[in-house]
Amino acid sequence: MATRARLAGVPIRRLVLASASPARLALLRAAGLEPDVMVSGVAEDGVAGLSAGESARTLAERKAAAIARRLHGATLPGHPAPLVVGCDSLLEIDGEVRGKPASADQARAWWREQRGRSGVLTSGHAVIDLGSGRRTSGVADTVVHFGSPSDAEIEAYIATGEPLTVAGACTIDGYGAPFVTGIDGSHGTVIGLSLPLLRTLLADLGIAITDLWARTP
Repeated sequence: MATRARLAGVPIRRLVLASASPARLALLRAAGLEPDVMVSGVAEDGVAGLSAGESARTLAERKAAAIARRLHGATLPGHPAPLVVGCDSLLEIDGEVRGKPASADQARAWWREQRGRSGVLTSGHAVIDLGSGRRTSGVADTVVHFGSPSDAEIEAYIATGEPLTVAGACTIDGYGAPFVTGIDGSHGTVIGLSLPLLRTLLADLGIAITDLWARTP
């Protein structure tokens, strides 16, 4: 099977992921995309007082914009301008918005509070088309139901280092998977990138996600 871009003899557009997350990169690759990775370096702060959705969207927009500025004027002759995707995720539980824990002690405290409860994982995405200058953004929510890991299990989980790198100190694609009993929504949102939302945002810019497939069956 070939995409319409290939059938027309047009090079596949370069997709740039403004995130260092290996989980987000793995999701995109599993969906047939081969993005380049550029880390924005944008601090995940300065959003105090905003809701989880507003914060995640704002940070995603800042990350995408930082990479777009870095890539300005870098398009190769004969190649379409790149697309930049920025992402950010936050967990809200009982009205408290949680990003990445600042320390192992904070991760430990969060897990002791959230075990046996539920929270909402929000992922904000922003897409910038460097060719047209158009940009769009949105958020996706998934409810996460936490299990009740013992104190010993929490300590073992913290020792892996994983909870220090993810929003709310939790994810479902690694060591933390046994401690999540279920979700209501897209699993990709919990991992940090909602493919359905990305498809919608690309469509807002007049781009079919299938035209970005680097690998096809």
